Amino acid sequence: MMDWTDRHCRFFHRRLTRHATLFTEMVVADAVLHGDRERLLGFAPEEHPVVLQLGGSDPAKLAAAARIAEDMGYDEINLNVGCPSDRVRSGTFGACLMLTPDLVAEGVAAMKEAVAVPVTVKCRLGVDEQDTGPALDNLADAVVAAGCDGLWVHARKAWLSGLSPKENREVPPLDYDRVHALKRRLPGVFVGINGGIASLDAAAAHLDYVDGVMLGRAAYHTPEILAEVDGRFFGDRAQSDAKEAVLSMIPYIEARLARGTRLSQVTRHMLGMFHGRPGARRWRQILSVEASRPGADSSVLKKALAAVEAEMLDIGAQTSETSPPALQPA
Repeated sequence: MMDWTDRHCRFFHRRLTRHATLFTEMVVADAVLHGDRERLLGFAPEEHPVVLQLGGSDPAKLAAAARIAEDMGYDEINLNVGCPSDRVRSGTFGACLMLTPDLVAEGVAAMKEAVAVPVTVKCRLGVDEQDTGPALDNLADAVVAAGCDGLWVHARKAWLSGLSPKENREVPPLDYDRVHALKRRLPGVFVGINGGIASLDAAAAHLDYVDGVMLGRAAYHTPEILAEVDGRFFGDRAQSDAKEAVLSMIPYIEARLARGTRLSQVTRHMLGMFHGRPGARRWRQILSVEASRPGADSSVLKKALAAVEAEMLDIGAQTSETSPPALQPA
């Protein structure tokens, strides 16, 4: 989810779910230590609970970055050992670390020593020609022994040679049973699952076997499913309304515009709203075109929302006009 789950995306998603844990995009430890921390790590208090995903392989740097993140208020630190992007491969972090579980364990141990918040690991089943059985078990055993508080497993291998990052999200076959087996083998360890989970029904089915489910692209491309998460999984029936969620973004947008943020930097994360509903196409068109114009402000969002409501009303009127008259009692 690099370049996707930035602070604007997370703030929007929090308008839809009060309880789901939100993860940042992966941030490299070196960037945390030497870069613009407010730009890279800044977040709004409303985002809690929020987890920082770190990338890196140097235990000392990971520990120092984790300490900074804890001081900034993050609820958890997650070491990403699953990302297969080109940038990750060239930097000796991400999925290639599946090949060096002892080094990953050293990083976890260093972070655990440095911070009091939970430290978790996100990984793949394995990489390239690795046998996913021992590959996943070896990594899990190493990081658990180092004090890791939980594992999130993307239920695919990563092919570091021959597949693009996009292909790595789609081509390697999913093996959910392998993740379920890991949980059976480690009953006292938090094990969460990720990868290709496209609906809340599918998420609920996995919770019979693991402790947590992570939604990535499904939540991003169809964010309205997040509005059902609290009621279904957390017992909070105060479900967010799509219109209210959009309108609640206006004060945030106006505050960010005043700080130099462009409207499109926020609204690009909202394009999937109303997916499959009347007006969704006009919503995307207005936001895609008009939010990118110089000087664009929150009125663009209001215009897009009005277009959705107009199409919904039009569909409702057409349905009413074509419906047969109601039966009258004799």
